[in-house]
Amino acid sequence: RAKTLAIAAAPDDMVLCADTTVALGRRILGKPDDKAQATQFLLALGGRRHQVITAIALKHGDQIWTREVVSQVKMKRLSELELKSYLDSNEWQGKAGGYAIQGMAEAFIPWISGSFSAIVGLPVAETVALLATAGYPVYGAKELKDNL
Repeated sequence: RAKTLAIAAAPDDMVLCADTTVALGRRILGKPDDKAQATQFLLALGGRRHQVITAIALKHGDQIWTREVVSQVKMKRLSELELKSYLDSNEWQGKAGGYAIQGMAEAFIPWISGSFSAIVGLPVAETVALLATAGYPVYGAKELKDNL
């Protein structure tokens, strides 16, 4: 919600924002500051289930619609080689919890419950529903083409 308000937009514009975080119990794992913190995050997540929470907000005119999507993820315990290889790839940079499921880390995830696209960072089904609610012609081919 705050991100949508921070962006200057014309009255007819739609502003879509999303943010993802990882929760391990009551501990929030944001984007790691450095490789050492990424190591801590990945070791903490190993062998445990955690939540990936993605919030989306859509602003159109004076209205704002929001949705939160919570998915459950289990990451396996990483071997020293897996951990070192992943950290050396730098794929963890800028990623909540220190991993990107759509990259190398997918090999570390034996189980998810919820929305894969939300874990990636933009829950597609929920985003489409918000756009439709706001009046965007999601499925109208002619209207959609005219708005591109």
